[in-house]
Amino acid sequence: MDMVACHPKSIPVISRGPCVARLRGVSHTYGKPPHLLEVLREINLDIHSRQLTMIKGHSGSGKTTLLSILGLLLRPTRGAVEICDRVMSERSESDLTACRRGHVSFIFQGFNLLSSLTAAENVRVGLAMQGVAGRDAELGALELLERVGLSDREHHRPRQLSCGQQQRVAIARALASPAPLLLADEPTANLDERNALQVSELLRELAHVDSRAVIVVTHDPRMTAYADRIVEIENGTITADGMEERT
Repeated sequence: MDMVACHPKSIPVISRGPCVARLRGVSHTYGKPPHLLEVLREINLDIHSRQLTMIKGHSGSGKTTLLSILGLLLRPTRGAVEICDRVMSERSESDLTACRRGHVSFIFQGFNLLSSLTAAENVRVGLAMQGVAGRDAELGALELLERVGLSDREHHRPRQLSCGQQQRVAIARALASPAPLLLADEPTANLDERNALQVSELLRELAHVDSRAVIVVTHDPRMTAYADRIVEIENGTITADGMEERT
């Protein structure tokens, strides 16, 4: 059964959970002297479970670099990164890969689905990375597709799905990992109003119901109503950090 889009009339206050990710004095510079570009400057940020944190800013503000550092895809030039109380800054590449696999899931703007695979097979790729195979993987993929409202699309390939359906398959694949930190890069940018609201609702549910720390980097104003916390970044620094008031 397909999900029904709706505007959030009331989002209850959810007490935040434990800190999942912590940045202290994080800065990042691209290039080499004399052509240096500092894109992040002394970022201090705590990310908690049971919160959907929206990071917004103009293009070039540093938000994508910040997401890459939180996802352990990029080492900061300076500063400390902790994921689940483990300091990442001095770890080897193999340690970072193992930590990323166990603690971080990603949802991308471009979906990153394998075009030759069905929706269920794409989800099973995520399960395989967690060591799940055979009948358990088949059943697990179906359960995850049902969770995102696509139980009737298991045999469809990406080209047979709408953009919104493809994004929900990508979310189901991300859910194959029990990772406490879920990072989404512009997850609604390519979606129409109905699908954007469906995806936003689902991401909020992953924070509130699954107790994950969900971080959404976006400039899409439609996400604002679903966020528990909004962090604004400009010229590489955090200029605002506030909780949404809920009634």
